[in-house]
Amino acid sequence: MKLSNFLASTSTIAISLMASQAAYAQTAQTAAADTTSAPELEIVVVTAQKRTENLQDTPISISVLSAQALENRGVKSLVDLGDGAIPSLKVAPFFSRPGALIMNVRGIGVLSDSNQPARDQGVGVYVDGVYLGRPQGLGTALYDIESIEVLKGPQGTLFGRNTEGGAVNIVSRKPSGKFKMTALAGAGNFGSYKSELRVDLPKFANISIKLDGVITARDGWVENPLVSAEDFGGYKKRGYRVAALWEPMANLSVDYAYDNGYDATTTLYLQLTEPGTARLAAVPTVQAKRAKVAGVGVPQQESIGKTWGHRLGMDWNITDNLRLKSITSYRDLSQGQYDNGNAQSGLFLIQASGVFTGQGFARYSLAKFTQDQFSQEVQVIGETERLKYVGGVLFYEENVEDNAQAFNTAQFTDATGSAFTYLSLNYAAQRIDRASRVKTTSKGVFGQATYNPAFLGDKLHITLGGRYTQDKKEGSLFTVNGALPVVNGVSGARALNKTWDRFDPLVNVSYDLSDDIMVYVKHSSGYKSGGANSRSLFYSPFNPEAVSMEEIGAKIEFFNRRARLNLAAYTGTYEDIQLDFSAQYAQVDPVTGNLLTTLRTTTETTNAPGDGKLRGFEADLSFAATEQLTFNASYAYNKVEIPATVNPFRQSNGQLITVPIPIYQVYTPESSGSVSADYEQPFMGATIQAHLDANFSDGFYANYTDVAYDPVTRAVTVRQPKGESSMIVNGRIALTDIAVGDGVATFSLWSRNLLDEEHIFYKSRSVLGGVNAFFNEPRTIGFEVKLKM
Repeated sequence: MKLSNFLASTSTIAISLMASQAAYAQTAQTAAADTTSAPELEIVVVTAQKRTENLQDTPISISVLSAQALENRGVKSLVDLGDGAIPSLKVAPFFSRPGALIMNVRGIGVLSDSNQPARDQGVGVYVDGVYLGRPQGLGTALYDIESIEVLKGPQGTLFGRNTEGGAVNIVSRKPSGKFKMTALAGAGNFGSYKSELRVDLPKFANISIKLDGVITARDGWVENPLVSAEDFGGYKKRGYRVAALWEPMANLSVDYAYDNGYDATTTLYLQLTEPGTARLAAVPTVQAKRAKVAGVGVPQQESIGKTWGHRLGMDWNITDNLRLKSITSYRDLSQGQYDNGNAQSGLFLIQASGVFTGQGFARYSLAKFTQDQFSQEVQVIGETERLKYVGGVLFYEENVEDNAQAFNTAQFTDATGSAFTYLSLNYAAQRIDRASRVKTTSKGVFGQATYNPAFLGDKLHITLGGRYTQDKKEGSLFTVNGALPVVNGVSGARALNKTWDRFDPLVNVSYDLSDDIMVYVKHSSGYKSGGANSRSLFYSPFNPEAVSMEEIGAKIEFFNRRARLNLAAYTGTYEDIQLDFSAQYAQVDPVTGNLLTTLRTTTETTNAPGDGKLRGFEADLSFAATEQLTFNASYAYNKVEIPATVNPFRQSNGQLITVPIPIYQVYTPESSGSVSADYEQPFMGATIQAHLDANFSDGFYANYTDVAYDPVTRAVTVRQPKGESSMIVNGRIALTDIAVGDGVATFSLWSRNLLDEEHIFYKSRSVLGGVNAFFNEPRTIGFEVKLKM
């Protein structure tokens, strides 16, 4: 279907639906005029446009998870949103490493390795207005969260760089100035436990203080046969947060927060589900179903991430219609990587001798990653009778450094591969394969204004906005294969020094068809920063990639505000796409044009020629069936089409390939959805609460190129496999509002993956090694006790 036809048909459906709902709403309102107890949906408040607004008055596609929704779904960290609670948002670990997360919205954000110092993701994650610059550290435990807003589509005007796919806006609960305390304790299978303590202190000297602490842990769910090593899939998360709010005057507030988090995880277990063409060792290797015990025991320890940071905010109401806000932040993180998730690497043989004796396997991937960042944003927010506006400036600076090494941890001692011994784990003696450091500086100025002309009775809203950004990256790749890089016989660090300028506009026109129906048309753009690939040899810069998107939408309330339906359809252009290609042992220096050889296979990044196409549709429905029962449903169709692209880098024989290869949409299912039901009923002086949700997906590709091609025609000979479709059900039942002294208690039972559904979410294939896969987590269950005072 052509994009124009797609939008036209979607527009017709949306307009017809809105017209019918408007007519029905008017009838229902008349019929219910004398009904005083009819249930209504709660107003959802968002801050997507830098001011507090009703979700239904905000002409942007947004999904919101409240604090209660997060509790009902058992969300302890962003990792748990990977089950599909918000269909257009995909959260997944980077390969086997839950300590670094992939974030995609509408199929845009990450195509390959975004964990390097000079590379970024295309979905911005913000906590209380502070941008978190790295995917490392995103798996830490969440504190007392008021809501999580997912803004879909480019957010380049108000949120800036690295929001081409969208933004995830996390809002923490502020100090109340009144004494409150919440204590929670719980336990579950796989040795899991959780405890939380939240304390609000009474206001004194116009200062309110809030303390939050959390500890949560779980053993691994795949046993490691090496008893001295950690199991696969476990975690220990803990952290605390101190927040203070000073209100010296009625129109001025200053808030400060400090948080400190610890996240220790073990990698997921990569199973060999289908053998390849090579000979397999005799040790147990093929596991077609979700494993409870790994096929071979290997050294494995926790990967530990530590994060901490300060945030200082100021909010000054200069007049009733003019505010000045400031957000200052400094953050620091360190992330270790001990990844033996691909424990079975090397368990196949391709040597002509057919003898396994002396062959190494269980490749251990180690890395150390450090980052610090400083940011300062100043906002001016105001309004007149006909105009609402926001403007501001932003400065952001980060320093990042990493290194990586990989080596085998075991070796076969017989010809058949049935016996083996473990090798030394003296990490210091192992070669550093690569190391790099980068300093990023970003400066931006932005503005957005909404005008409401009088001639249409305040029903028309015209919004214009734009942001100018300048990014600079300075750094170097200073280690390759344990030494300084060598290019054309010259030894020395490969420098990166590149500056990019960018302007992102926004045009949004919305119209109130009635008090309960608003429609809008929007054009926006966003981009992901340029950078360099530290898996390459000569560390050449690549340019930013960008998304321009047109969106139409509707926000509808009907049945006397018992039901809410929000619709969005979009089409877009995906430009200068950053693609990685293998360049085996031979390259051309971009400066001299000379052919050079290396001692390793390299990965090079290029901005692909041609434009990709984006299109999709989203629907969110909420319905208060009764005062006790509420239903929610959401669906997303997201399609990313990237043109077939030529690998521009020379291969091991020095040849250039001239035939393009197909590129897949990765880490995004085309169709996904979520449904849920919430029930609440008084019971013997207390309250019964019940929640059930089901989340489905048609699976996704984890790698965007096929496995093997004809060396001349580039016809596909082995296709890339796709992850399996899934249906994950989560549930929680609680007895709450139980009077206990001066407080109230809650007893709850919960389960994630209640039906113990099994599917492969990550699947990759090699001709020799076969199919390797990550399975989803098995059913987890537990209970919690909470006391509020």
